[in-house]
Amino acid sequence: MYDHLISEAYTEMRLKPLDADGQRCLAFNLVTEPQDAVLRYTDHFGNDVHYFDVIQSHQRLVVAATSEVLTPESFLTDSFGLSPLDEFNYLSPTVYAPHTPELTGFSAALTSNDPLQTAFAIMRALHETLVYEKGATDVKTTADKALSLGRGVCQDFSHIMLAACRTQMLPARYVSGYLFNNGHTAASHAWVDVLIPERGWISLDPTHNREQTGQYVRVAVGRDYADVPPTRGIFKGNAREKMDVKVSVTAF
Repeated sequence: MYDHLISEAYTEMRLKPLDADGQRCLAFNLVTEPQDAVLRYTDHFGNDVHYFDVIQSHQRLVVAATSEVLTPESFLTDSFGLSPLDEFNYLSPTVYAPHTPELTGFSAALTSNDPLQTAFAIMRALHETLVYEKGATDVKTTADKALSLGRGVCQDFSHIMLAACRTQMLPARYVSGYLFNNGHTAASHAWVDVLIPERGWISLDPTHNREQTGQYVRVAVGRDYADVPPTRGIFKGNAREKMDVKVSVTAF
């Protein structure tokens, strides 16, 4: 919604659930208002990206995505190795997950000779030391800032875990999607995949201190949140925008 008419808008969306790692996207439908031709491509990380351009005056833009997804009871990796580029991407610092001395020190105290134990130790430590608090951070908060605050939301938990794993040479990627919490609530969520040598990817949720289950719907993966926002775009006009988001999940 815009407070004044705008003349043009370009929108890019990552809303289609992934069809990989044991999860199957059985159906997907995307409707936009104003209506326009929606195109798609697959990005480097394997995410489906839809995009469209509205070249007419409008004050309201609506995107409605409906999916039917079959989720596995536990995460099932489809790949065990990385290309040189993927290894670089999932080990390097990012704006959201920098390799600061504070983050390196946090992870170093949790490291063992067993990479799997290290990943679980980092997850447990985050769950035990960080307080989940909406409003304490925002979408631009970095991992080092959230760690110093000692609080945040799932995005912050995930960014800290990304940096912690990567500083210990464990490739890690950000996962965005939805969590169906025992049928009581449904919400956008974020968690982390960690690559364990000779085992492959494991999927860990530091916010809830558990592995991915059948209640998780995977939508996109990347180096951090900047690679996977559900919607992103630009518009032409002298206006301010306000976004409303509604998530509804039904189990069958």
